[in-house]
Amino acid sequence: MAVTDLFAGEIATELLKLLFAISRKSCPCKSSAESLMASVNELMPIIQEIKYSGVELPSNRQFQLDGLSRTLTEGLELSRKVLASNRWNVYKNLQLARKMEKMEKKISTFINGPLQAHILADVHHMRFETTERFDKLDWSAKRLEERIGSLKIGLGGGGGGVGGWMDEAMKRVEEERKWDGSFGQNFYLGLGIEEGKRKVKEMVFEREIFNVVGICGIGGSGKTTLANEICRDDQVRRHFENRILFLTVSQSPNVEQLRAKILGFITGADGMGGMGNDWVQKWNFQFEWRIGAPALIVLDDVWSLKVLEQLIYKVAGCKTLVVSRFKFPTVFEATYNVELLRGDEAISLFCHSAFGKTSIPPSADSNLVKQIVDECKGLPLALKVIGASLRDQPEMYWASAKKRLSRGEPICESHESKLHDRMAISTQFLSRKVRECFLDLGSFPEDKKIPLDVLINVWVEIHDLDDEEAFAILVELSDKNLLTLVRDARAGDKYSSYYEICVVQHDVLRDLAIHLSSCGDVNECKRLLMPRREEQLPKEWERNADRPFNAQIVSIHTGEMNEMDWFRMDFPKAEVLILNFSANEFLLPPFIDDMPKLRALVMINYSPSNAIVGNFSVFSNLANLKSLWLEKVSLARLSEFTVPLKKLRKISLILCKINNSLDDSVIDLSHIFPCLLELTIDHCEDLIHLPSSISRMQSLKSLSITNCHNLEKLPPNLGNLKSLQILRLYACPTLKMLPQSISDLVCLKFLDISQCVNLKALPEGIGKLSRLEKIDMRECSPLKLPYSVASLESLRVVICDDDVSRLWMDLKKVNLDVQVAEKCFSLDWLDDC
Repeated sequence: MAVTDLFAGEIATELLKLLFAISRKSCPCKSSAESLMASVNELMPIIQEIKYSGVELPSNRQFQLDGLSRTLTEGLELSRKVLASNRWNVYKNLQLARKMEKMEKKISTFINGPLQAHILADVHHMRFETTERFDKLDWSAKRLEERIGSLKIGLGGGGGGVGGWMDEAMKRVEEERKWDGSFGQNFYLGLGIEEGKRKVKEMVFEREIFNVVGICGIGGSGKTTLANEICRDDQVRRHFENRILFLTVSQSPNVEQLRAKILGFITGADGMGGMGNDWVQKWNFQFEWRIGAPALIVLDDVWSLKVLEQLIYKVAGCKTLVVSRFKFPTVFEATYNVELLRGDEAISLFCHSAFGKTSIPPSADSNLVKQIVDECKGLPLALKVIGASLRDQPEMYWASAKKRLSRGEPICESHESKLHDRMAISTQFLSRKVRECFLDLGSFPEDKKIPLDVLINVWVEIHDLDDEEAFAILVELSDKNLLTLVRDARAGDKYSSYYEICVVQHDVLRDLAIHLSSCGDVNECKRLLMPRREEQLPKEWERNADRPFNAQIVSIHTGEMNEMDWFRMDFPKAEVLILNFSANEFLLPPFIDDMPKLRALVMINYSPSNAIVGNFSVFSNLANLKSLWLEKVSLARLSEFTVPLKKLRKISLILCKINNSLDDSVIDLSHIFPCLLELTIDHCEDLIHLPSSISRMQSLKSLSITNCHNLEKLPPNLGNLKSLQILRLYACPTLKMLPQSISDLVCLKFLDISQCVNLKALPEGIGKLSRLEKIDMRECSPLKLPYSVASLESLRVVICDDDVSRLWMDLKKVNLDVQVAEKCFSLDWLDDC
């Protein structure tokens, strides 16, 4: 905006004042002044809009505006002369009157001529720009839809399992681990951990008299990192002949399950989980007996002496390594105290998180960096998290962080009393939504992997995000070391089934999230949480049950619950309910009736056996429910669903017992879930036939039936699912054929039949799938490819075994990426079940 624009506004204002004064005089110029005043009044709003809009005008418009400014200046000078003129000087007044008339005509001509043309031009430009912007919005919406689709079928960016930039995040995590493991380059895992490894190794297998060795230190000091490095050490693995069992105990352990795993490990009967707790309880762990090969058992995150004593046994050749914040002198025969980082070690770790380097870069303020490192007091977790929170931030953020850290009272000798206050600095630089998502992590049990879909569903529902925004927040929190992304190797790589990626969080960071979420009045907390598993609901909740609880997230962690264990609670604002429990029987809380806004329900059973869940009838009142996750429960009473859940979009059944509850004679899925978009059934061993009512779920976009080893048949009319984009049938070894109607899935983009070892051929009409972009068929028996596959015009990626890859390459399709998969098997994920 030119300077003249400002002057034009001031001139016009002053001119109006003078014209008003002239109009009140008795002189020949009075009528002209009134007409001119009316014209200037018409111009004033336009002048003011231009003045304050901040818009740079085109040169031709600016030229005309400059001319208007000169005209108004002339009018201002003329008005001053009129006011100064003697009323008795008739000749002079007649001359001024004629000049006023000319001025009035000149301004009136501008208003009725060029100004109108400018308005028409502005309307035209506005229409054009609006159309262009809507075109961009349409393109962006289409691109967003494509990217979210790519997230689900693994076509985004680098072809990763959950999209390009998500895959990049996983690569960064893996690079971080490689960096953590490169002892020669990393001071933290060089001098510090190498010395700790040497001492612990000496205690564990060089001194045969020590059967139980402890690794102790404060939270975030690197105890678990040290234990993991010991388990990976080549010398340790050779000594114990790779017989190493790593178990996480936590503050809410399932002792019977842990005992079963330990006994199964030392006896070689790895399936002890199914032998029953009674048999395990008869075993005297303190009884000393002989075993052939040496073995190492690592018990991580132990909090209780009582629990530890139940897990310790005396077996010749077996050693137990206990990782804990506490020392247990009555059990430990030797203890290594983890040392905090000093000097260059601390700077190296901090700089890796803050700058991606192992030293202070020249562009950084060396003194400021060292001051912040000093405030972290050598605690590795604080160095990593605070360093990551300051990465790419301007210097004023660093100075602010240093002041906030220095204002805290000095950490006491144990370093723990002020840990939360110091770690909280890392969350103060997060945006509001990202910080809220971080705080939500306190809703999940400690030391448990959080399935990616559970977390994303919660964030999408409670924070009104779309999938892509939620993934972006997940990546940001990972980049800032506030959580860790873990790729589970259920099938060995990123294209595996449901548990492709999980989220884990250090217990110190989880405690921080709970600490920051807490508030004085339990009825006003945004998140109502049970940090640890308890046998009953907290007494504080019961004492305040006479008032409504305004929490948006309610997280409960208990054992077996029946009708007498619950009490009425009112949750008018609750949108997410997370039920974590360990039980054979579990009654759904009756207060679900008092959750009118509930949008996401997560039920996870951590017991070795499936829980029979009662009170399914409460679902009839959940009119706003959009997402349902059921894990390790029995669905025998699913028939209690009577009222259609019209807003339900996602259902996930993980490790559940179906009990024929999905049969068409029991329930019509298309009627009860009329608007369902995603259905996942994973590791449901008693699923034999997929019900035909699924074929009537016209809105369904994603159908994942994975690891269902007894699934024999799909409904013949599966092709009726005209909206289906993803069909995942991973690891269904009993499935022998796909229905021919699959060729009618006109919207299908991704087909996964990997590890369907008895599948003999693809349907003849598969070439009709004009939108199919990706096929995963690894570890299948050699399949015959029908001739029609050459017609798959959108196919971009095929993942298969080496012998089948030649058949695809023979097609010589342009832009087809044939990837030969490596075989890799792992059941480590079952440790969390």
